[in-house]
This record gives sequence, C-alpha cells and structure tokens, in this order.
Amino acid sequence: MNKTPFVSFCLTICLLMAIPMGCSDNDKNKAGDSSVKATMPANSEPTQTQQATSLQPTESQPLASEQPKEISIVSPDIVLSETNNLSNPKATKEANILYNYIRDIHGDYTISGQQESTWNGTPDYEMNYIKDITGRLPAIRGLDYINEDFDGVTQRAIDWWKQEGGIVTICWHWGTPPNGVGYESSKGTIDLEEALTPGTELNQGMLAQMDRVAEELKKLQDAGVPVLWRPFHEFDGAWFWWGKGGSENFIKLWRLMYDRYTNVHGLNNLIWVLGYSGEVKDGWYPGDDYVDIIGADNYSEGTQVAKYNKLAQSIGTEMPIVYHENGPIPDPDEMIKDGAKWAWFMTWHTIHIMEQNTPVYVDKVYNHDYVITLDELPDFKKL
Repeated sequence: MNKTPFVSFCLTICLLMAIPMGCSDNDKNKAGDSSVKATMPANSEPTQTQQATSLQPTESQPLASEQPKEISIVSPDIVLSETNNLSNPKATKEANILYNYIRDIHGDYTISGQQESTWNGTPDYEMNYIKDITGRLPAIRGLDYINEDFDGVTQRAIDWWKQEGGIVTICWHWGTPPNGVGYESSKGTIDLEEALTPGTELNQGMLAQMDRVAEELKKLQDAGVPVLWRPFHEFDGAWFWWGKGGSENFIKLWRLMYDRYTNVHGLNNLIWVLGYSGEVKDGWYPGDDYVDIIGADNYSEGTQVAKYNKLAQSIGTEMPIVYHENGPIPDPDEMIKDGAKWAWFMTWHTIHIMEQNTPVYVDKVYNHDYVITLDELPDFKKL
C-alpha cells in the first residue's frame, strides 16, 4: 500500500524554480512527548474537566489534510469469500465475508480502529480529529450501548457500514441486572449464581436486559450490518460484575448469551470477540464453539507482544488475535519487528487518542503501509 505523500514533487519544484513554497523545516510538525498518561479510567465517561480538547495546529504546523498529498486507495490483494469459518453455522453472508477478510489480513496488516465518544458535541469528535491530522479515517468504528443510547448507536453503526463502508465493533458497559445503567453500575456486584439460575427474579431481570440489546442487534442484521460483538470485555480483570463471580460463572454467562442470541433471537450477523484484560488470565476461555476472535487490551506504551504471544500460544494463530482497546497506539514498525501481529488496534476515546498520542505520531501510523485505513478497505457489499 503506497502512502507516500506528494511532498517530493513540491521539494523538486522549490529547488528548480527557486520559488518560496513553504518547504523549510520550520513548516514540519514537531514531535511532542507521546508518553502522557491518562488520569481517567479506561472505560469511564470523563467529567467536564477531564474532557480532552482538539489539539489545534499553529501557523507553522499545517494539518495533514491541508498539505498536498497523494492518497492511493489500494486494498490488500485478498479475494473476499463467503465460506463459513465462524462458530455460528448460520452466520450471514456479510458476517462471513468480513470475518474471512480479517482472517486473511491477520499477520500481514493491522486494521486501524477508533472508539467514539458522544458527549463532545458530535459522535464524530475523534473521527474528525484523526481526519484533520492524517487525511484518513479509521477502518473500524467502536461503539458502546453504555447509556442505553440504543437508537443512536444502532443508527451510527448502520451509517458507518452502509454509507462509509467501514467496519463496526460494539461493546456494552452493561449496568448490573436487573435494571442498572451506565459505567458506574457496570462495576457493581450481583450474585452471579442466582442470576444464572433459571426462573429467579434476578435471572429474569438479566435476560430482559439481554433481550433489549438483542432487539438493536436484530435491527443491524436486518440492515445487513455484520457486528464485531465484544460483550463482557475485560472479564478476567474482575472489575465488572460479569467477572466478579469467577471464571466458571463467566463461562456459563458467555455461553448463555451466545445461545440466547444465536438460537433464540436468530442473530447470525455477530462475530463473537472475546476481550481479555491486559492480564490475560488462564481458565476463562468459553470454548471454540462460542468464540470467533480473541484479544487483549492495555493502556501502556509498546507493542504488547507478550500478551499477543500468550494468546497465540493458548489458541493458535488460526483465529484472529486483536488489540481491542489501547491508549498509545503500537508503533507499526515495532509491531513488525516484534512479531506482535494484532489483526486490529482500537484506540480509546478523547484523551487516549489526543494526549497519549501526538498528532505527528498519529499521522505516521495512519499513513503507514502496514496499517489499513477506511479508504483501503475492500467493498464488502460488492460480493
């Protein structure tokens, strides 16, 4: 994927014609400190004082999108396939095509991803920021049913797939059953054994919440949108209610949702993403019949190759392995060197993209040959 910007031509004209065209070193972006650490919990909604503001370029630091640049839309040489390699034998054509694409690029490229926020005036807050400094957009948009913004999340997912041609991943900061809502509630505690006992009041309340989100996922299926579905994330960290009951109860809970969504609700558009915390603890795996993609997250610098290797050793490399949440984006050159073959990365919102990564660094990542951006995705709907 040739992403070389249209800068060499400008330099040649400057030298040959001796006409001042802003080609001095003073016009280049200056790299800042990329080691800024976030003070906000990785999955929390920031308070007013914690909200990050867009980094504005000075006159001597033009936005990437304002600089002359050749952007070649070149996709990896991959033939899209409908072959069913998913855990669900009834998976939709769209889900199979997307999954096979991810399997095929795994090890040769990494797909760029960005989690959205919704409280900064526009849900495109992070997307606009990335576009302004890189001239590109992430291939994967991360969404969250966190505050029962069902209509908004579902519509943005449809628009991202159908209008933008991008990939959708959705998680859910599920408040404690039977009626909890939001991030703080998701960190609560319930009797998970009671919740998993059919017929109990807590069980019925939990299933009612589960079924409500199934209604939204059904709308996405009806619209032809495959979803990288990442429920119960960071389960082995045991800071959310779904992980506090131990590994055996978590496995039961995961299988319960899988069975209910697949066999009761007929949700065949889901690609099931098992998202470990950065700890990647043993004994939490629900089984190959219930998982399509496996991953870990972390908010520290580096390629996190040790976590990649641990996942690869436990599951093999046939299944895609992903970096489903990050703060600092791993350096593509270092990923290649270390062998950290994450099929995608997904940077968390606000301060994580804007303060844990400098604009110059984000520009480098999004214009790197190893990184697939939105404009380089194949037309999944073509097949």
